[in-house]
Amino acid sequence: MTVVLETIDLTKRFAGIVAANNIALRIARGARHALIGPNGAGKTTLINLLTGVQRPTSGRILLDGEDISGLPTHERVGRGIVRTFQINQLFGDLTPLETLGLAVSERRGQGLDWWRIVGTRPDLITEAVEILERFRLTDVINERTAVLPYGKQRLLEIAVAIACRPRVLLLDEPAAGVPEDERHEILRAVAALPADVTVLLIEHDMDIVFSFADRISVLVSGALFAEGTPEEIARDPRVKAVYLGEEIVDA
Repeated sequence: MTVVLETIDLTKRFAGIVAANNIALRIARGARHALIGPNGAGKTTLINLLTGVQRPTSGRILLDGEDISGLPTHERVGRGIVRTFQINQLFGDLTPLETLGLAVSERRGQGLDWWRIVGTRPDLITEAVEILERFRLTDVINERTAVLPYGKQRLLEIAVAIACRPRVLLLDEPAAGVPEDERHEILRAVAALPADVTVLLIEHDMDIVFSFADRISVLVSGALFAEGTPEEIARDPRVKAVYLGEEIVDA
C-alpha cells in the first residue's frame, strides 16, 4: 500500500476538551476511505486539522511523506489537499459557469483577473463546461447559484473541488441537507469521482458510506476506535454497539 496522507499521534485540545486524541490514520493512494462516528466524535475537527483550518496541539500530518503540519490552508490546497464543507461556501450571485471559471482561474494563478479571463479564454471556458457536464449541471449553467436546488448546490461545490485538481479530496457530509429525491445525484457524483483522486469521506448516510468506501475508519470521542473494510466494520460488535445499529450489521 502506498500511503498518500498520514497522521502521526495527531492531537487537538480545546481547553480541557480533547477533540482529537493521538490519531494515527493512514490513507492509501487512490483509496475511497470513509470516516464515520457519532456526533461530536471529532470528524470535522480532523478534517480541519488536515486542511490547516486548525493547528494541532501535537502530532504530525504527512502528505507523500512530507510534513505539512505547519503549512497554511492555501499552501495545502496548492499541494493538492482540497475539501468541501457541511454547509456550502459558494457565491450566491455567481452562476455555475462563473463559479467554475473562478476556480479554474485561481488554480492557474489568475484569480485576480478571473472576471476578464472567463470571457476571453476559450480553453478556460471549455474546462469549466467539461466539469459542469461531468456533474450534470449544464442545465443550470447560467442560473444564479443562490436560486439552485440545494442538491445542485452541493454538486457544484464538489465540481469546484475537482476544478482545483486535488490529489486528496476531503468530502465533509456531501449529502447533508439534500432532499431525498436529489440524493441519487450526490451518490452518482461521488461514485464517479476520478480514480486517481484519493477521497476521504465524512458521512452519516450509511447507504453512501457502504456503497462508496473500500476502507472505513470509526472515530469515537476524538480517538480512532476501529478500522477495516466495510464488511469488517459492519460485523464489528463494538462498532455496532456505539454507532451502526442493528440494521447495518448485515450490510
